[in-house]
Amino acid sequence: MTAEVLCVGSELLLGNITNGNARWIAEQLAALGVPHQRQMVVGDNRERLMAEVRQAAGRCRVLITTGGLGPTPDDLTTEAIAAAFETPLVEHPEIWAEIQARLSARGRICSPSNRRQAFLPKGAAVLPNPTGTAPGMIWSPVPGFTVLTFPGVPSEMKAMWQQTAAPWLRQSGLAAGVFASRMLRFWGVSESALAEEMADLLEQANPTVAPYAGAGEVKLRITARAEHQADAEALLLPVEREIRRRTGQSCFGVDEQSLAEVVLQQLRQRGQTVAVAESCTGGGLGAALAAVPGASDVFLGGVIAYANGVKQGLLGVPAELLQAHGAVSDPVAQSMAEGARRVTGADWGLAITGVAGPGGGSDEKPVGLVHLAIAGPDGCSSEGVRFGTSRGRTWIQTLSAGEALNRLRLQLA
Repeated sequence: MTAEVLCVGSELLLGNITNGNARWIAEQLAALGVPHQRQMVVGDNRERLMAEVRQAAGRCRVLITTGGLGPTPDDLTTEAIAAAFETPLVEHPEIWAEIQARLSARGRICSPSNRRQAFLPKGAAVLPNPTGTAPGMIWSPVPGFTVLTFPGVPSEMKAMWQQTAAPWLRQSGLAAGVFASRMLRFWGVSESALAEEMADLLEQANPTVAPYAGAGEVKLRITARAEHQADAEALLLPVEREIRRRTGQSCFGVDEQSLAEVVLQQLRQRGQTVAVAESCTGGGLGAALAAVPGASDVFLGGVIAYANGVKQGLLGVPAELLQAHGAVSDPVAQSMAEGARRVTGADWGLAITGVAGPGGGSDEKPVGLVHLAIAGPDGCSSEGVRFGTSRGRTWIQTLSAGEALNRLRLQLA
C-alpha cells in the first residue's frame, strides 16, 4: 500500500535542472499520510521508461510520474506507459478542443504536434491541467495498481495535484492515519548545535523532529501522526512550545515564512518603513524584501551602490570616509545606511558592503568580510562579519542579506 515517484527527463539525469518536483511530491505524500518508499529518475527513453513502469506495478499501489507530457517527440511518458501494458491510445476530442482554445486565447498557433497531448491509454481518466496544455491521467492498467501522470512544469503539476490528485489520494485508502507537520525556522545557529540541543526530541517516534540545513538557515520539521487531523495537530503544539523555549529568539518563523516576511510584518505593526543600500549583494537584500507580497507598504526602495562614486553621489558617503577607511568598513556601512534613510525618508536603513570574492580580498580585508549596518530612529550601528571563502560568492551574498535582515529582526523585537 505504498506510493512511488518516477520523474522523467534526460535533463534531470544530465543535471541541467534540479529535481524539485520529487521533493515537493514527497512532502505532499507525507502530509497526506501516504507511505512513500522509492523515487526513480529515467531519461527520455521509451524502453527504459516502460521497464520502470512495469517494475513499479509489481511493487507499489500508486505510481506518480512527472515530465514527458509535452507535444515534442521526446515527450514519451503517455505512450510508454500505454505500451508497457499493451494498451492502445485513444483520442479525447474534449482535450483537443480545450488545447486549441487555450493556445488560441494566448495568441499562439496550435501545431499538429499539440494533438499528441489529447491521446491517453484506453480506459484512462483525464487528470485536468487548469493552467497548461498537457493533461495528465489517472489509470489502473492492472488490478491494485494506479498511475497518475503530471507535466514537469512545477506550477502546472502543483495546480493539478491540489485540484484532483490530492482528493483522489485521500479517498484511495492508502493513508496510514493522518499526518500534520510544522516547520520551525532558525537563523544564527548551526545545524549541529541545534541537533545537539534537541537530541532527546530527535529520538521521539510521534511526533518526529528532523533538522534540515540551508544557506544560513536551519529548519526543524515536527511531524505527528494520528487518526484525525485535529489530533495530529494537537500533538505538534507541546513539542513546538518546548523547542521555542529552548531556542528563544533564534527561531524566527514557521512553515513558509521568510526572514524578509517576518521583518516586514514587524515594521508593519510598528507603522514604520525600511530602505536598503547595497554594495556586494548587488540588490539581493532588496530582492528578498520585494519578493514578499504586499511589501510596498513598508519597503520604500534602495540603492545598489557598487562603485564608490555612486556611494558618494546617491547616498552621500563622504569622500574622506572612503579614503580613510575604504569601502568595506564600518564607517562607510553606517554612512550608506544613513544615506538610505535620508534619500527615501524611511524609518530604518539597512546597508551591506563587503568582499564577496573570489578576488578583491587582502590580508586586512579578506574575501568573506562583510560589514552590515542598521540605521534607525535611535542611531546607527555596524559590525564586520566574516563568512569565509569555502562556499563561494553566491553563498556570501545570500548570507549577507539574511544576516542583515536577522539583525534588524532582533533589533525590532
